[in-house]
Amino acid sequence: MFMKLMLVDDHPLFIEGLSYLLKTYGFEVSGIANSGKEALEKARLLQPDIILMDIKMPNLSGIDTLKLLKAESPETKIAMLTSSEEDEDLFDAIRYGASGYLLKSTDAKELVELLHGLENGEALLTRPVAARVLQELKRLNTDGKESGRPSAEKDIEEPRFTQRQLEILELVAKGVTYKDAGTALGLTERTVKYHMGKIIELLHLENRSQVIAYAVKMGIVQEPHI
Repeated sequence: MFMKLMLVDDHPLFIEGLSYLLKTYGFEVSGIANSGKEALEKARLLQPDIILMDIKMPNLSGIDTLKLLKAESPETKIAMLTSSEEDEDLFDAIRYGASGYLLKSTDAKELVELLHGLENGEALLTRPVAARVLQELKRLNTDGKESGRPSAEKDIEEPRFTQRQLEILELVAKGVTYKDAGTALGLTERTVKYHMGKIIELLHLENRSQVIAYAVKMGIVQEPHI
């Protein structure tokens, strides 16, 4: 049985078409909202498992709605589905708890595959978007080295990761599945999941997209040695 989806977008034609598409693939679309305010009201009523939401909406933006929704219901998985390719929108979305970031140019097959991955706890990131997250991870880490100081705030103690955990984090940031990450590193899928679980535990977070967001903010990922 598929998880319940709610769609949020201020363009009725787009959202109705998306709803029809997802239903043909067997997903349960439990609700549609045309604004951030309506999304808050319907989320309280419908309690969806996954919300796909636009960013550029009038009055209450998708990012602001995301903050409010996560404050009320931290367990709800929210992914941004947007035409915005701005890095600021991408990193704000992940920083405030989004489980994924998709462009509206994503084709239907890839969208469905990513939604199935999200159901299984994977980050909802296309490879180009994941590559931008990884690039930012490396940039922050390099900036910290060149300045002779950590790129993170000095008053926050950074968790200590093993080299293996850092290798796995790099692959995850690229959008690689646990199974494929295991193949690349000569590990079983179960071992990769174990290491990701330890990373999430060390950071006191809930899922791997939040791990990536933390690493972006703190600049704690070193160069991989795969």
